[in-house]
Amino acid sequence: MAPWAFISPGVVVRTGHTVLTWGITLVLFLHDTELRQWEEQGELLLPLTFLLLVLGSLLLYLAVSLMDPGYMNVQPQPQEELKEEQMAMVPQATPLRRCRYCLVLQPLRARHCHECHRCVRRYDHHCPWMENCVGERNHPLFVAYLALQLVVLLWALYLAWSGLRFFQPWGLWLRSSGLLFATFLLLSLFSSVAGLLLASHLYLVASNTTTWEFISSHRIAYLRQRSSNPFDRGLIRNLAHFFCGWPSGSWETLWAEEEEDSSQAV
Repeated sequence: MAPWAFISPGVVVRTGHTVLTWGITLVLFLHDTELRQWEEQGELLLPLTFLLLVLGSLLLYLAVSLMDPGYMNVQPQPQEELKEEQMAMVPQATPLRRCRYCLVLQPLRARHCHECHRCVRRYDHHCPWMENCVGERNHPLFVAYLALQLVVLLWALYLAWSGLRFFQPWGLWLRSSGLLFATFLLLSLFSSVAGLLLASHLYLVASNTTTWEFISSHRIAYLRQRSSNPFDRGLIRNLAHFFCGWPSGSWETLWAEEEEDSSQAV
């Protein structure tokens, strides 16, 4: 068997991200960009700041991609089991169901990831660039990573543009700036993707919705019978719960409270 058969996809993806990150940074330093000009003039504050931001984004990337996103144990510990009174509060119209793959009792908003082969609490999506799920535990760090990565990408995009010179003959320009121009195009693509991802996730966080729920609400039992999002607590409370864990409480309890309020309103 070939040696690379033992290398996991996660190792390949994370190594590729790391190499690409430092490769782009090296291109910006080697060409005649403002970054290199600052370095040559002895103004090291901005180059060091840029390097620290690149390093910070890389560390955040590794943290999100390597940490537990909120996996549910196949044999849950006593403290992880749902209390009987919480289960009783969930309306019978939407009973908690047992996962057909790993056979754990899924709480609301959990889903089985077919790539990770595990059930994830408050499942958002499986990110192929992370080779990991984004779920209850690492979703806030994922949003922070997107924000920092977008800052780095936009700054790198400006630096790449500052080094491009278009008045040279075509052949000379291609030899001197071809790699930098390719880097500029790559940064433009990455910046657009990161910006769209950040905007979409901030919108979902503000409304307390996951990517999976937003896309598949018509197929989710606890959502398709509701005209509005039962987990939406308002902008401030949604943000406070997402980033700080306040106010606390199970999704089953909140769902039941919203269901009771809807019934009383009718």
